[in-house]
Amino acid sequence: MLRAVVTGGAGFIGSYVVEDLIRRGFHVRVIDNLSSGRYEYIREFIERGYVEFYNIDLKNFNENVSHVFKDVDVVYHLAANPEVRISISEPRLHFNENILVTFNVLEACRLNKVKLVVFTSSSTVYGDAKIIPTPENYTPLEPISVYGASKLASENLIITYSKVYGIKGLILRLANIVGARQTHGVIVDFIKKLRMDSSKLEILGDGKQKKSYLHISDFLTALNVAVDFLMSSNSSYEVFNVGNDDWIEVDDIASEVINGLGLRNVNIHHLTTTPDGRGWVGDVKFMLLDISKISKLGWRPKLSSRAAIRLTVNELLRLSTFKYL
Repeated sequence: MLRAVVTGGAGFIGSYVVEDLIRRGFHVRVIDNLSSGRYEYIREFIERGYVEFYNIDLKNFNENVSHVFKDVDVVYHLAANPEVRISISEPRLHFNENILVTFNVLEACRLNKVKLVVFTSSSTVYGDAKIIPTPENYTPLEPISVYGASKLASENLIITYSKVYGIKGLILRLANIVGARQTHGVIVDFIKKLRMDSSKLEILGDGKQKKSYLHISDFLTALNVAVDFLMSSNSSYEVFNVGNDDWIEVDDIASEVINGLGLRNVNIHHLTTTPDGRGWVGDVKFMLLDISKISKLGWRPKLSSRAAIRLTVNELLRLSTFKYL
């Protein structure tokens, strides 16, 4: 039986990756300090013996951390602080939880001779790209948030460990991934606000921010396509954009949430926090990834950005997972 470690495996994306690995016959070890993850997402798999759970803070490296990576075939490194806005006010948080944690994970992989590391990076590494859709070989990479910088630094650590220590590295630069278990982001934010007061909705920025959104189900198929490709190739590492081939404005997302809640006559107010209408300092206003590289491997998203958002709104409102938000 193949063995995998999933860091951040109780989180939104991580818990879906855990489920998918179990379906594919893996035994999974999950490392999560539950700072943003939910034990409930993986409780069933732990109780049924498919998952070993370790409540460990990866910022602290020791023999107990390294031991979890023993005799493991692949590590899916998803543990990170995902809040872009927090990096403006608390940059050290993203250094510790993103860069330091990635280094510690790589050290555990090196010491235990792990063959493959899969890393969920971010479209934020591109900053305000001047080429849209933005390809993987776009330069210069100039993040405009500490979060984006932390993801780029982590990418470079992975590439270096790949070249120096022979660990294959798969770097996935993600658009906005959405789905039923997400605990933050614009959709969750809008639902929370409208549940508090259904007569009005405050939107950060001018509402014209335009970005790409991908449903978790499409992400999982892309993930497996990319992993299979790298494992069968002679490359030491690969970088893939993973997103949709279209995008949607924030105002349109608000409309989808309002319609999903069955509301009418909602007064929308735009809160201007930057001169150019961004949601906050460090927010990339326009993001659309060029996904032609991974598409050549046979993957395409099944749901458009709007369809992914609409489905996610319905999932969040229908499923009990929203009670954890």
